[in-house]
Amino acid sequence: MAHQAIEQEDRIGVLLPCNVLVQERTNGKVEVSAVNPMETMSAVQNQNLEAIAGEVSLKLKEAIDSL
Repeated sequence: MAHQAIEQEDRIGVLLPCNVLVQERTNGKVEVSAVNPMETMSAVQNQNLEAIAGEVSLKLKEAIDSL
């Protein structure tokens, strides 16, 4: 999906949600966070990225929710 996005907008790579943050909290629970691609990719204002961002957003949410 990253390749598809870069084909639509050659500099979108700096906004891709490649980083996921995993932190242990003081209560012993673990928190997992990721950037919402719908937010970052909307800054570019390229309609061709909307479907890709939506799909990535859904996959990230599913992955985090499954933990």
